[in-house]
Amino acid sequence: MDVTPAADFEGAEEAEGRTGGCLCGRIRFTTRGPAVFPHTCACEHCQKLGGAPVMWWVGFETVTWTGESEPTWFETFEGEAKRGFCPTCGSRVAAIDRDVPETGINVTALDDTSGTDLVPVHASFRDKAVHWPAPETEDSAAG
Repeated sequence: MDVTPAADFEGAEEAEGRTGGCLCGRIRFTTRGPAVFPHTCACEHCQKLGGAPVMWWVGFETVTWTGESEPTWFETFEGEAKRGFCPTCGSRVAAIDRDVPETGINVTALDDTSGTDLVPVHASFRDKAVHWPAPETEDSAAG
């Protein structure tokens, strides 16, 4: 995998007790510890699993599942990585990678995504990213 965690990147903040979950609310979680290595990923698996050009990930030392169910896990890279999703609503919420000590959380599954410690510091699989920019709107063109 093209991911290198970095626990002490510049701007890391301690964020105790972040919460999040899936769209339908069956899966809920609480994180502990600082946000580690926030990044986007444009690998083929993230594109297909997320239904978008990239997914936005961050690691946490501890993730506690607090809802009525835990994620269902799909092995994306055999023996290397698996991704957790809600079997009811389909939300992608988590990742476990063999060579990464933290549990990955899809940032969009967090209840609050505004922390500066969640700003991506890396783009994995940049060579797989879409080659077109966001379309310009009338509002942005008038700028």
